[in-house]
Amino acid sequence: MGQHKEVSCFSTRGPCPFQTHCTWMDARDKQVLRSLRLELCSELLVEGLVIQYLYQEGILTENDMQEIRSQVTNHRKTMTLLDILPARGPKAFETFLESLQEFPWVRDKLEAKRNEAVLMVSEDNGIPGISKQALENPPTDQQINKLARNLGAEWEYIVLCLGLTQNDIYRCKANHPYNIQSQIVSAFISWRQHFGKEATLESLCSTLKQVEVASSVIQQMFE
Repeated sequence: MGQHKEVSCFSTRGPCPFQTHCTWMDARDKQVLRSLRLELCSELLVEGLVIQYLYQEGILTENDMQEIRSQVTNHRKTMTLLDILPARGPKAFETFLESLQEFPWVRDKLEAKRNEAVLMVSEDNGIPGISKQALENPPTDQQINKLARNLGAEWEYIVLCLGLTQNDIYRCKANHPYNIQSQIVSAFISWRQHFGKEATLESLCSTLKQVEVASSVIQQMFE
């Protein structure tokens, strides 16, 4: 798997298979989708007008439609759509807004978030008492276990932000069907293995901050 130079909630593996859609969504718009991902998954029903409109406007392909419809729950259908959209070019966000005719309150929320969005480009990803050099190392098994104990249902969103896929998450759940903490630990270890030298404590902490995990949870990894 190719290495990634930045943490992205919508990382992809390998070259984009859709040569006409290889330009990416504006970073601000990706940030908006990332920050509202859980709300979108709980409030949207995408299988009707939403994906039909996106298909009509050339944002989705027929294969995309099939992949979305094949998901068992509406939550997964929406999540799959949100995984696809950022790789569909700079017009994808506007077209997505246009597709939300049946969900005006969701569209309003997205537009408001977009207007206030400020890219989180900060060089200060430091942790009090932890050296910059230490943050360049990958998290240890012990640190991953400490983090896993303090995360809830948001863990899936976090590992997606780190670059894992829904299939990766499914495998972690299948391998540990009766132990949620083991699923979480397995997912973070999988991230560490996939991304190698780029799976650093710094990138992990940066992502945790971006998705608004409590600073006390982050600090506990180092205690």
